[in-house]
Amino acid sequence: VGVLALLWNCMGAFDYVMTESRNASYLRGFTRQQLDYFFGFPAWVIACWAIAVWGGVAGSLLLLLRKRLAVPVFAASLVAMLAVTLYNFGLSHGLAIMGREAAMFSAVIFVVAVALLLYARWLARRGVLR
Repeated sequence: VGVLALLWNCMGAFDYVMTESRNASYLRGFTRQQLDYFFGFPAWVIACWAIAVWGGVAGSLLLLLRKRLAVPVFAASLVAMLAVTLYNFGLSHGLAIMGREAAMFSAVIFVVAVALLLYARWLARRGVLR
């Protein structure tokens, strides 16, 4: 589970780095309107996105290292992800720009984040995480 979690969260980290570095090759498939939307994120959204992504990577590594710290790190990542999702689909016009597929993918990300948090809590309660 830890290896799969790390691979999953590394995909999010890759997306974050490629988007924030404005990698033209990576962003080629997005419309100008979508790119303007990404590049117009307020600083707090970018900060929450970074916490969500890098928290997921750190939580996965901590899970692999069997560290109890994985639980609060996954929790912080989930809260930050929820803040980004709130902005994207509640406080801005992200749904209109990104489409229903983006909302569905965000739901998948949410389910995985909750599952990883619950899994880490379960391992901590069983004494697997120290």
